[in-house]
Formats: sequence, C-alpha cells, structure tokens
Amino acid sequence: MPEFWNSLLTEKSWNLLIKISKEPFKFIVIGGWAVYLWTKLHKSKDIDIALTDIKELDYLKQKYTLKKNDNLKKYEIIFDEIDLDIYVPYFSKFPIPVEDLAACTAKTEGLTVLKPETLLILKQGAELERKESVNGTKDQIDIMALLFYADINIKNYFNLLKKYKLENYFQRLKSIINNFKEYSYLELNPRQFKLKKKELMKRLK
Repeated sequence: MPEFWNSLLTEKSWNLLIKISKEPFKFIVIGGWAVYLWTKLHKSKDIDIALTDIKELDYLKQKYTLKKNDNLKKYEIIFDEIDLDIYVPYFSKFPIPVEDLAACTAKTEGLTVLKPETLLILKQGAELERKESVNGTKDQIDIMALLFYADINIKNYFNLLKKYKLENYFQRLKSIINNFKEYSYLELNPRQFKLKKKELMKRLK
C-alpha cells in the first residue's frame, strides 16, 4: 500500500501526539490521526485536536507559543514541520459544533477519539472546503477508509445529518464513493474494491 505522507514526518507526528496526550490538559483527537486510530491505514502529518473546555487553552498558552488563526477559526502550535491545530468551542466552525463533540467520543489506545460517524461528518466538511487540493484527496481517502474499515453505524450517521441539518452531505458521500479511484490507498485491488463498494452502497440504501 502506498504511503500518503512521508513516513519520517508521520512518525514524528505520532510521537508528538503521544507526548501531548500525557500532559495535563484534555482534548479529543479528530482529523487524520482519529481516522488512523479507527482504521489503522494512513498515519497523519499534522495533528488536529478539539478542546471540550476553552479554559484548557490557558495551559497551552503557558507552555507553548500559541497562535490564534482568525481566518481559519483555530489555534496553532508549530513544532518544526508538524502543525498542531486546536479547535475550540464557540469559535471554531465545524458541521457539528465543537461544544457538542464531547458526547461523541470513545477511548482507543489510551486516547480520547471522535467516534467514526461524527468523524466521518467532520471529514466530509473538510473535504467540501478543499476538494480540489492534495488535502482534499487525503480527505476522500480518509472518508473511504472510515466507510470500509471503521465500524460505522449508518443509522447514527443519518441521525446526525438530520439533527444538524446536513442532509446534503449524503449526496456528496455517494458521489465520493462512486467516483473514487485511489483504491490502492485502501489496501485493495480493483476487484476487492468493487465488491466492498457494492456492499457499502447496499448498506447506505
């Protein structure tokens, strides 16, 4: 299976994620690393986390050089080539508000991670914003990885779409599935991909 990002960078990023998970502040792993934790397919280059309590920023301000990005509605800490992007309640803009994410988590490998259905919706939101870019391609790979390898509860996914008035996401999801060509990133050959895709489309009906 081809790697999407340079393995030295992803190793560095993983080690940083483990290091900050031992520090005295609470966060939810979202983004590419959350997808990896559910699917074990592609490691991530950057780290995306959500804070359930904005007061957790105080600790980060004291320890690191924390930058506020008003355009992208997030905070950032740069560690050499690795970006730590921090999303907070009532400031960051997600399809599902950050303040609601605390109710959508599970523990895996000692980390608090966004559940697959909620993560899928956040990944869809990211993909819609940057679908013409390299990151948009990675978003699509992550979306397909979640659908094929994470234990997605389809009913919960639809309930969340309804709750947050995101019903249009389902049409976009079907379009991604139908037009996806990067199956080598999913550890599948063309025949395996075709069969899994057929099975998935049945589940989504």
